[in-house]
Amino acid sequence: MPKHQYQSSMFESKTHVLKLFEAELEYWPEFYPSDRSWALYKQLLEQTQWRQDRLTVYGKQHLAPRLSCWYGEPWMDLSYSNQTMTASAFSPLLLEIKADIETRTGDSFNSVLVNYYRDGQDSVGWHSDDEPELGRNPVIASLSLGARRDFHLRHKVEKSHTNKMALEHGSLLMMRGLTQPRWQHQIPKRANAEGRINLTFRTMIDYSRCK
Repeated sequence: MPKHQYQSSMFESKTHVLKLFEAELEYWPEFYPSDRSWALYKQLLEQTQWRQDRLTVYGKQHLAPRLSCWYGEPWMDLSYSNQTMTASAFSPLLLEIKADIETRTGDSFNSVLVNYYRDGQDSVGWHSDDEPELGRNPVIASLSLGARRDFHLRHKVEKSHTNKMALEHGSLLMMRGLTQPRWQHQIPKRANAEGRINLTFRTMIDYSRCK
């Protein structure tokens, strides 16, 4: 069976390919069915050791407008906005979710950033998942659980190229190719939104072992 075309009765089969300039995206609106999605949401909410980082923006420190936890192998520190997150070990639940995504997509991952948007005032600003440790053209698998939130994209150079979509409860967004090098994305604030948990699976590279 070709890569990215796996089928399983536990998943919904509808897939959307988003055609954007210099981007490669696939979207499953119902990767998990609703009841399974809510069960995962509740388990992650209770089991995750949430932390609220302080981010440096224009030389000033602010509390991050969301809660987070980073998972991977011990060497996989995640650094951004002058902060470093030490990796926690994968839980059995996260390993189960990771296996589901890998089985369906044909990709493989060794780390995941879990973000909890407590309400519509929590957000994440414009950024790319393009840290050097992710390699040249990172593959990112973004699983959304809970409230629907808007997801905005904009090209880093061609400013006329933008896109807006809603990430549904239980949905999976795959970002490959030049998406991270050439595009930025954000989750803006949204009035009256309830809680949302987002998991972004990725593959970190230990360059010290490549020498």
